[in-house]
Amino acid sequence: MKEIKAIVQPFMATRVIDALRQFDDLPGVTVSNVTGFGRKTSDGGGEQSDLEEAPMTKLEIVVPDHRADEIVRLIASSAHTGHPEDGKIFVLEVEDVVRIRTGERGEKAI
Repeated sequence: MKEIKAIVQPFMATRVIDALRQFDDLPGVTVSNVTGFGRKTSDGGGEQSDLEEAPMTKLEIVVPDHRADEIVRLIASSAHTGHPEDGKIFVLEVEDVVRIRTGERGEKAI
């Protein structure tokens, strides 16, 4: 299983979530409003400047391994504006999942 964490512009979050809804078997998405900052490289050369702290939206999804690449591509294309602040997507390995209500584990629990 993979956990996909996507940090996107808040005004693009609804577009990404709507695109994710096309998957009937998507287990669910956790959405959080977060703030952060990063580094921006100017277009004209190697000069870097600090970015101001900015609001972002974090989407978190746990999916079976075979769905991860497809979902990452969908998020990337749905969140893309072409600007440096578009965000990032992280993909992490998930060892186990437990559904609290039933006690199910692993992929059955997602």
